[in-house]
Amino acid sequence: MYKLLLCSRYLRTRYLAFVCIVSVMLGVATLIVVNAVMSGFSTKLRDRLHGNISDVVVDTERADGFPASPAELRQAILLSPVGDKIAAISPTVEVFAILQFTYPNGAPSMKPVRLMGVDPASRAAVGGFAEYLVGQKDSPSPSFALTPDAEAQLKANREHAAHLDRVRAERDKGLDVPPPLVPDPMALPTVNLFPDAARPEPPVYGTVLGYSIAHVRFTEGGVMKEEAILRPGDAVTIMTAGGAELKPVWGSFVVADYVKTEMSEYDSNFVFVPLEQLQRIRGMGDRCTAMQIKLKNYDRDKAAVTAELERLFPPRDGNRVATWEQNQGPLLTAIDVERGILNILLFMIVGVAGFSILAIFTMIVSEKFRDIGVLKSLGASSGGVLSIFLGYGLLLGGVGAGLGTVMGLWFTRNINEIEAGLSVVTGTAVFPRDIYYFKEIPTNVDAGVVLLINAGAVVTAVVFSLLPAWRAARLHPVRALRFE
Repeated sequence: MYKLLLCSRYLRTRYLAFVCIVSVMLGVATLIVVNAVMSGFSTKLRDRLHGNISDVVVDTERADGFPASPAELRQAILLSPVGDKIAAISPTVEVFAILQFTYPNGAPSMKPVRLMGVDPASRAAVGGFAEYLVGQKDSPSPSFALTPDAEAQLKANREHAAHLDRVRAERDKGLDVPPPLVPDPMALPTVNLFPDAARPEPPVYGTVLGYSIAHVRFTEGGVMKEEAILRPGDAVTIMTAGGAELKPVWGSFVVADYVKTEMSEYDSNFVFVPLEQLQRIRGMGDRCTAMQIKLKNYDRDKAAVTAELERLFPPRDGNRVATWEQNQGPLLTAIDVERGILNILLFMIVGVAGFSILAIFTMIVSEKFRDIGVLKSLGASSGGVLSIFLGYGLLLGGVGAGLGTVMGLWFTRNINEIEAGLSVVTGTAVFPRDIYYFKEIPTNVDAGVVLLINAGAVVTAVVFSLLPAWRAARLHPVRALRFE
């Protein structure tokens, strides 16, 4: 009983103890906040990466795709020994392309993009498509069809283009400009996006653009604003390579929707078009370059499925079978390594608190020689004296860790409000949204990590109080009282 009494008395009367408590509190709070933010980013990033890539991807390096049709590939996969482990399959064509469009002010633009030819129904079944659409979010049957508003915008665009054609024709008549006799053989033919009424209109093929491709962000008056430069109903031209000789090919599409994953790498690069139309433009016939596969139980079946798929699609034939984690392995590994190193560096704050405990305890033992001598002369054992100072260290660590946990959890819960306040005070965005297009700073508090941080802080406090406690326990009562 006297041990607990002395520990609590020292805690209340020794104001230097509050230095140790504050040091432990700040260290614990910092570790909790950093781990929550890093875990939030990691979790959201993994969800986004997995959401945009199916569980398993089988692709080929052949420019013209797999030799077999998607139906034959699907049948071969489902009839294999792992066919019962597969939930959905979607054929895709993925190539690099150039997106050409016109800004609202009439300025032409060209952007390199990753062109994805997909079947909307099967791609939605695999995942990573319908849930990120803006206009058709979570639709069970997404499509590239234009909405009534998009069709109205397309009609207005055609009327405007016809008006410009008439203006140019009248101007050319006034200038008496002769038509060219020999067309330039090196020039690409002009794509007639808006044909006149005398000819039948070609079918309209919709496209889904990455959100960042179709929108620009800018700051005006200190406020972040967003404006669409490509609206549903606007026409774009997509150029890529196709045919046996990989010559330039192109096609006209109309914006039908946007895909918004809140990851700038995807939102600024991905363009989705109908699979059949991209196959026709590239002269591929009924072929695809990749098969997206969703498993019924990814964690349990990924090893068996990838092994069987590698047997069906040997790598020596230019094929590649990989899980989504293998495709994004370097990025996921970099995040885990960064998180581990950051934890090690930040734990030094708790180490500083430990050295503060060591210095203060050493001073307390020197000041309490007489008290220690009296306790021992009254029958206190060396183990009892040792437990007093170890208990004092345990109490300091426990109180500091508890306060640090409360502070860290409060900071984590209100981190977006705190970030907004700091941005106003400093005049600079602490968390710029245009990097990841996240609406807010993601956080994820892991109870196990919080307990581990608390345990580490308490153990550190006890370990650094061990040397002064051992010195006090070895003190002889006669030597402590000889000058009294």
